[in-house]
Amino acid sequence: MHDKPVALVTGANKGIGRAIASELAARGYTVLVGARDLVRGEAAAKAIAGDARALALDVTDAGSIAAAAGRIREELGRLDVLVNNAGIARSSASTSGSLAEIAARGRPSSASLAEVREVFETNVFAVIAVTQAMLPLLRAAPAGRIVNVSSRVGSLSTISAADYPFRGIGGVGYGPSKSALNAVTLAFAQELADTRIKVNAACPGYTATDMNDHSGPRGVAEAAREPVRLALLGADGPTGTFSNDDGPLPW
Repeated sequence: MHDKPVALVTGANKGIGRAIASELAARGYTVLVGARDLVRGEAAAKAIAGDARALALDVTDAGSIAAAAGRIREELGRLDVLVNNAGIARSSASTSGSLAEIAARGRPSSASLAEVREVFETNVFAVIAVTQAMLPLLRAAPAGRIVNVSSRVGSLSTISAADYPFRGIGGVGYGPSKSALNAVTLAFAQELADTRIKVNAACPGYTATDMNDHSGPRGVAEAAREPVRLALLGADGPTGTFSNDDGPLPW
């Protein structure tokens, strides 16, 4: 069996995913840079200091997920950390825009159902599919960790507060997809409560990425802090939690 801990980060060829991958590689992990475009994944892996390897992975394609799991099993034998980072805020067919423009397209009265379905496909269903495929590899590790990259706009308690500055920004696509992801996180955590696998959700904060035309105030290194902390939890760490780098968040 591979003698270093192994981490898979989905959507890791850029942005927050790449920052998470870089930090885990710096901590001594063999990091698999999950990317739909293998060429971009290879370029990102080469730019990361440490043991980083590109892994072709389209999280919305069952065949790609199965092939990725097979490669990990054959080459490395286990998976210590799974970071479900890949996510979208809008359809791939949509034009780019700020968070406010994304919210306008997700307005409940006029949102495209096709776009909502595409967002859920990546942000929710793909996380379930990837986690299911990787669970046997996580069970083979001494102590598996699953981190789902969520968002505070998925917190119903938060977005219903009258003073929340991003109230209404999640629309019926992105925000609800993160609410569903939080529920998925809890479901896996509860099923795996009696195992050595811990499952938690992290909010990276409003970060400057391609998803929002780099309109966020936080840098990707800041955004990576909480996902990395949860990936490195010790045996006494929690499971079934939702947090950012300021502490626990309400569901």
